[in-house]
Amino acid sequence: MTQVLATKNIDKHFHKPKDFHVLKNISIGVNKGEFVSIMGKSGSGKSTLLYILSTMDTDYTGKLYLNDELVTGKSQQELSRIRNKNIGFVFQFHYLLSEFSVIENVMLPAKKLADKSHAEIEHDANEKLRMLHIGHLAKQRASRISGGEKQRVAIARALINNPTILMGDEPTGNLDSHNSENVFSIFKQLKEEEGLSLLVVTHDIDFAKRTDRIIQMEDGKII
Repeated sequence: MTQVLATKNIDKHFHKPKDFHVLKNISIGVNKGEFVSIMGKSGSGKSTLLYILSTMDTDYTGKLYLNDELVTGKSQQELSRIRNKNIGFVFQFHYLLSEFSVIENVMLPAKKLADKSHAEIEHDANEKLRMLHIGHLAKQRASRISGGEKQRVAIARALINNPTILMGDEPTGNLDSHNSENVFSIFKQLKEEEGLSLLVVTHDIDFAKRTDRIIQMEDGKII
């Protein structure tokens, strides 16, 4: 199996107010097309780990590989590009820019990457919105749509650069059961039809049970 993401012996300390060993010797891998969830009580280190895996936090020891390439030790500029190109991110809160239209929100990461023309980016954004059954909302202002729709727009935005892995930090944490189910179905479809790898931190045991594998964390370790 091709691994899209792997870590070797990741350790992390918080140094303030006093030394706290938050992640201890974490070695994990995610295969291409695999849907993995990370579970654990609050404070077990799940979100800290996710921020390291997403290359946003570089203050750790150990090694992080994305698509077999060592990304540990690269400059912030390189990491920003690697992240934008390879990793889609969906948070508990959608972080949409409310004064922008839906399609403008979806286009943002692709404009930042600047690999395609404006017309191509707009075309891709429309495709992603259609795939998530919200094509009709493209021109709406982001502030005018429902919570469930906002989370779909956030997923479309995370997919705009055709990442190799989609990461989620409690992506259903703010949604009712109907919309949570929708998000799960979308993720499953992305895995099955697009071969996308997914790594999701969740508190929702019903959600986690239906993923391919659960990584269980406790006190900064994988158990």
